Amino acid sequence: MRWQKGILGSSVAKDLSRPPLATSRPRSSGAPSCRGGVLLGLLVASAGCAPGSSTAEQVTPRLLVRASLEADVAALVERPLKAKASALAAIKDDVTPEPAVRRDVNAGQVFASTGGSTRCPAEMALVEDRVCVDRWESSLVERTPGGERPWSPFEPIDGQERRVRAVSWPGVIPQGYISGRQAKMACAASGKRLCSTDEWVSACRGPEDTTFPYGALRERAVCNDDERPVHPVAEIAALLDLKSEALWTTAMNNPLVNQLSHALLPTGERERCTNAYGVYDMVGNLHEWVDDPSGTFRGGYFMDTTRNGEGCKYATTAHSFGYHDYSTGFRCCMDPEPIE
Repeated sequence: MRWQKGILGSSVAKDLSRPPLATSRPRSSGAPSCRGGVLLGLLVASAGCAPGSSTAEQVTPRLLVRASLEADVAALVERPLKAKASALAAIKDDVTPEPAVRRDVNAGQVFASTGGSTRCPAEMALVEDRVCVDRWESSLVERTPGGERPWSPFEPIDGQERRVRAVSWPGVIPQGYISGRQAKMACAASGKRLCSTDEWVSACRGPEDTTFPYGALRERAVCNDDERPVHPVAEIAALLDLKSEALWTTAMNNPLVNQLSHALLPTGERERCTNAYGVYDMVGNLHEWVDDPSGTFRGGYFMDTTRNGEGCKYATTAHSFGYHDYSTGFRCCMDPEPIE
């Protein structure tokens, strides 16, 4: 991971809350820089840069940014550790996560989130009797000679694509920073595939065929689409004192972005963001790649589920299949077992 240091540019200061989507691929922009200060030392260390590797310098991000991060620094460090511990426990025990009974508030139905058809694996839902769809946004595990271990959901897999595979688990931080091409490989490594557009939309809209998984009209805070007041990339750029030209390029893949509070949530945390199929977070949380070589991700993410369509209609086509940033995730599909 690389970033530049410098003064937060005036172009960034104009509007930190709703910056434009990036339209270019991430590119390297200089050597890593570790800025001083106790708070910043903790944050930079979590990104892979050792504290003390540069002389201490005065950190002067905006007052709002500093107050927000100082209040939540403990959570910033703790969240990825909890995600890793959860994934490690599941791998060590070599079991599928236990079923969790959840209530579909709109339908008034009770169903087991890992139950359902025997034609699909436990972590998948049978949709329209024709396709199995992951219930939760995908995470990754790394395959090593000693067994599998979690891959950090905050790190890209560039150059490591053949070492990881996709898993779908509740209650863990899903994988961001992944391209459509990489997501397709990760699904294939688990005997699955990326969902087609039609499969994804059918799963999102549910058997009632609604605009949102939970119904026809948007409801606040049902899914993780609340749009935090300060854009996470701008917040990290201010904290690390990045130059404005790096804001929507290299900063888009900074591992710290998805570790901020009120941003990316563990899978299934918004329990009502589902439908009768039992698939979660198909609107908000992370964009989700579908199998389109031209490059399409759907559903929006925690900062936007409206600009490119409402709810399940949301689709971004501005990026290539090889693009990734903090907001891009995925889930997998597969064919169900045939009926005997």
